[in-house]
Amino acid sequence: MPDLSQYDVGLSHYLLLSAMVFCIGLVGVLVRKNTIVILMCIELMLNAVNITFVAFSRYQGNNDGSIIVFFVMAIAAAEAAVGLALIVAIFKRFKEVNIRFFEHLKG
Repeated sequence: MPDLSQYDVGLSHYLLLSAMVFCIGLVGVLVRKNTIVILMCIELMLNAVNITFVAFSRYQGNNDGSIIVFFVMAIAAAEAAVGLALIVAIFKRFKEVNIRFFEHLKG
């Protein structure tokens, strides 16, 4: 069994991972046209923020970041439920959920 003690994972590793996940989510929101994929990319961005909260919380030695993560997860669940409900309602009415279609609903 190899000795894994030489691979210390520090705060910078967590922040780098968080930044990469956030950038993947951001690119997905900006590039993709499917609304369900856009919602999933927003969830990726929220999870990247959660990684950052937990990393700083662990680095400082308190549990404040972990407590905030629970609130962010609750908001993410509510956002997913409302977003999917809107997508289903729009699909039932217009038979299409392309993001470019929503530009015509402005007024």
